[in-house]
Amino acid sequence: MRVLAAMSGGVDSAVAAARAVDAGHDVVGVHLALSRMPGTLRTGSRGCCTIEDSMDARRAADRLGIPFYVWDFSERFKLDVVDDFIAEYASGRTPNPCMRCNERIKFAALLEKALDLGFDAVCTGHYASIVLDADGNRELHRASDEAKDQSYVLGVLTAQQLAHALFPLGSTPSKAQVRDEAAARGLAVASKPDSHDICFISDGDTRGWLAERVELKPGTIVDSDGSRVGEHEGALAYTVGQRRGLRLGTPAPDGRPRFVLEIRPVSNEVVVGPKEALAIAELAGSRFSWAGRPPADPATPFECFVQIRAHSDPEPAVAVLRDGELVLTPSSPLLGVAPGQTAVVYVGTRVLGQCTIDRTVSAAPARV
Repeated sequence: MRVLAAMSGGVDSAVAAARAVDAGHDVVGVHLALSRMPGTLRTGSRGCCTIEDSMDARRAADRLGIPFYVWDFSERFKLDVVDDFIAEYASGRTPNPCMRCNERIKFAALLEKALDLGFDAVCTGHYASIVLDADGNRELHRASDEAKDQSYVLGVLTAQQLAHALFPLGSTPSKAQVRDEAAARGLAVASKPDSHDICFISDGDTRGWLAERVELKPGTIVDSDGSRVGEHEGALAYTVGQRRGLRLGTPAPDGRPRFVLEIRPVSNEVVVGPKEALAIAELAGSRFSWAGRPPADPATPFECFVQIRAHSDPEPAVAVLRDGELVLTPSSPLLGVAPGQTAVVYVGTRVLGQCTIDRTVSAAPARV
C-alpha cells in the first residue's frame, strides 16, 4: 500500500513508520505543523510542534530512507481543537482536546488529504490494534500493552476511518521494547521523553492559559443547597471533581473536604459538596459514533464497559440508544464525571463507540 506515516518527532511514530517500511509498504513521512509560532525547544516532555520535534521527525525519516514533508495544519488545528477547547470551557464543560485532534485533524483533515493524494492509509504510533471479525469487518481493539493502550483516544474513529488506518505498535508487549527497537535501528529519538498533558499548553498551567483567552469574572462558590461558602476568580478555571485550590471561607459542617460538583457559567457559580455527591448513576450524550460496525439493535439495552478518561479503569455498564442519545448506566456509580468528557464504550477489548457527555444523573439521594 501507499502509506502516509504521521511522524510527530517522537519514538512511537518513528518506529511505527519503520515497521510500515519493513512490511513492504511505499511509505512517505509527514510532520504536522500545528502551531503557527512553534517553540525552538521542548520543555522536557511538555509541548508540541516545536522546531526540535520537526527536526527529529526529519532525521528519523532520513534514517529510514523515506520521503519527508511538513504540512501546515495550524489553522485547522486552531479552529477545530484549540478554539473548541476554549468554547467548551466557556460553556462550563470539560473537553478532551486529544479526542478532537484525532477526530478532526489526524483522521479527518490529514486522512482526507492523504486519500486525495492517492495514499491508501495513514499510519500513526498509537498503541491500539485493528482486528478483522468473522465477516472481514475492521474492529478497533485495545493494545497488547495495557499500560500504554491508547484505544480510548481513538474511540471517535468511524468505520470509514478505520478502513484507512494502520497502528503498527498495537501488538507490541511494552514501550521498553519500542525504545530498544528504535535504538537498534539507529533512531536518535530512542530515549526521547514521552509527551503528556495538553500539547498546546506547554507549561501545563491550564488555568493561566485560559485566563489569557477567556474573560474570568469573580463570582461565588455555593454549597449544594445554595449557601454561599466562598468566592472564586473565575468559574471557568475549575473542573468537576476538583478539591485543591478552592479556598473556601466557610468550612463544611462535618469538617470533611468539599469538591467541585458543577460549573454554572450563566450565573458564574461554582457548586461544591461532599465527595459522595460526585457519584453519577447515569450519563448520556447525543454526539455519539460507532467505531466500526454498530450493534445490531442498539435500541435494546446491552452489557458493555464504559471508560470516561484515558487512564481510568473501564467499568461494567448497560448501554442503550434512546431518544437520540447514547445512554450509559454503570453497575456502580462513577465519580467526577463532567459534561464535555468522552465516554468510550467497550465490549471486551473492542472499542464499540463513544459519546461526548451532555448530561449526567446524580446517584446521591435527593434532599427533602
